[in-house]
Amino acid sequence: MAEPPLVAVLAAGRATRFGGGKLEAACAGKPLGRWALDAVEEAGLAPGLIVAGPEGVSFAQGWTLVINPDPDAGLGASLAVAANSALSGGRTSLLVLLADMPLVTPAYLRELATGRAPVATRYPDSRPGVPALLDRALLERATNLTGDRGAGPLLVHAAMLEAPPGSLRDVDRPEDLAEVERVLSSQLRE
Repeated sequence: MAEPPLVAVLAAGRATRFGGGKLEAACAGKPLGRWALDAVEEAGLAPGLIVAGPEGVSFAQGWTLVINPDPDAGLGASLAVAANSALSGGRTSLLVLLADMPLVTPAYLRELATGRAPVATRYPDSRPGVPALLDRALLERATNLTGDRGAGPLLVHAAMLEAPPGSLRDVDRPEDLAEVERVLSSQLRE
């Protein structure tokens, strides 16, 4: 049986469109960023890395905090930090997701984690993105990434999975937070 992937949650963005502090903002009873971590754990995956900016995060108990010293270098730089950490630890695969996507389901993360890497999420415009499972070859290619495109350019030849409808919503602005909080609160009442 293959080794389960190391999980990396990228959480180093400056949240300028949100006004700062996005991942610490309350969302349906817990910090916004905690939803992604809980989905990983509910999927039966071990807590892994959380890549944060120099200020860190307060909601990552049980996770290994890895600092991206230059979050302004973009999402690609955070992925490079995660890839380097995975490779230095001898890992052969990395499941990557974003901390500002609280609607990603544990079942979908399980499906990705048990796939044959590389596997990407197909977005509505058919482009590949995260959550994604990277293999060793893509990890090696990711070690020097910068910019805001993240894993997308690496995943053009990856197998693609369809995420559950509505689960790829990310939070960029306060109105996005209000919308995902309504969805999460509704799910908690069910």
